[in-house]
Amino acid sequence: MKFVHSADWHLGNRMHNVERKEEFQAFLSWLKSEIENQKAETLVIAGDIFDTANPPTDARTQYNNFLASLLRTCCRNVIIVGGNHDSGVLLDSQKDILNALNIHVVGTIANLEPSDMVFELKNDADEVIGICAAVPFAHENELREYSQGQDVKPGELADCGYAALYKMVYEEADKLRDGKNIPIIATGHLYAANLEGRFSASENEEKIDDGRRQLDVVGNLGSIHIGTFPKEFDYVALGHIHYPTMVAKNPKVRYSGSPFVLGFDEHDIKHCILSVEVENGDEPKVKKIEVPQLVLYNRISGKCDEIEKEIDKLIKESDGKEINIEINYDWEDGLDINDFVEKMSQKLPENMAIIHKKRNENQNVSGSGYSIMDEGDVEDLKYEDIFRGRILEKCEIDKTNLTEEEIKVKQDEMVDRYLSLLMTAVNDFDNGVRYED
Repeated sequence: MKFVHSADWHLGNRMHNVERKEEFQAFLSWLKSEIENQKAETLVIAGDIFDTANPPTDARTQYNNFLASLLRTCCRNVIIVGGNHDSGVLLDSQKDILNALNIHVVGTIANLEPSDMVFELKNDADEVIGICAAVPFAHENELREYSQGQDVKPGELADCGYAALYKMVYEEADKLRDGKNIPIIATGHLYAANLEGRFSASENEEKIDDGRRQLDVVGNLGSIHIGTFPKEFDYVALGHIHYPTMVAKNPKVRYSGSPFVLGFDEHDIKHCILSVEVENGDEPKVKKIEVPQLVLYNRISGKCDEIEKEIDKLIKESDGKEINIEINYDWEDGLDINDFVEKMSQKLPENMAIIHKKRNENQNVSGSGYSIMDEGDVEDLKYEDIFRGRILEKCEIDKTNLTEEEIKVKQDEMVDRYLSLLMTAVNDFDNGVRYED
């Protein structure tokens, strides 16, 4: 069976208020063509289809039009699961009609039996060529239900809950396979442990499969360990991490990464989809396919004179493609950063723009990262940004003996625990829902 694994589209995203509709459309058009080029029978989208729980109308339209366009291709099956940014209710609202088109959606596991998350995948001859256990992002209260009866130690809820969930869905998938010699794949949207990272400070670090030295998240990052996934799965398609990587160097358990730059810290990494061939019991054959970027994003860091030199170099090397720039500046006595940005902006050609500026994080003394902001940052904040800042202020984390990356992961886990509840409330109020006392 051959399929394409993608995730973390975040349709509707606006990086610092930049309209990205054309970027998203360019990707979706390219993806349809690439699915046909790869002769993929299935597309798997592992969560965070939308950027917010209440996505704009044009993002929903792009999503629906794209799914409709696949009906005229070799792609006979589509698997879509919800991520932590998605409204599971919104995704599930279309599941009945989409299911009739072999587009299987699991926005949330609420009120579902494990058998409701398992689907047959078919070819053009209507033969079953594989089984998919479509597991979406699970909230803490849902994981508690699956871990009932277990002796769950502090910090092990996610591992225990997901292990029980994946065991159940695998058993249902194997039952549906009914002895046929076909592969079983699964999905997930979660933080996994033991990932290969994105950056490295040492020239002597081991290189990973794309040739980059990327080891900033090696070790105890994340809470879901490789043993959580039944080894009988032939492939596990994950979302939530925005760059392509394996879990514990296991070629069967992978993140595809996002096809887009979703933050300036991601500007210099490859954004890919994965083309995957699987057979029952064999190691999958995985090919990374880099996504063409309609718009480039570039972070320029340093003192103002260094930034100006880099901007001059970028102007000379520009090939006319649109480039959005973040200035990550070192604070200097007497510096008026707004005057400097205005001066740099006047030098730029029409295809280039400075869309954000920020002080070098190494010079920030703020614990939460929200206390010191440049003028204009506040207007860029979304509900998620505000809630994240408040959650981190209210929830203390024991940072003893933790690396910076491990602290960040614990913070992200804390945010994941509460953010979806707050965003659901915002979504409800935006739609006129009122709660009784």
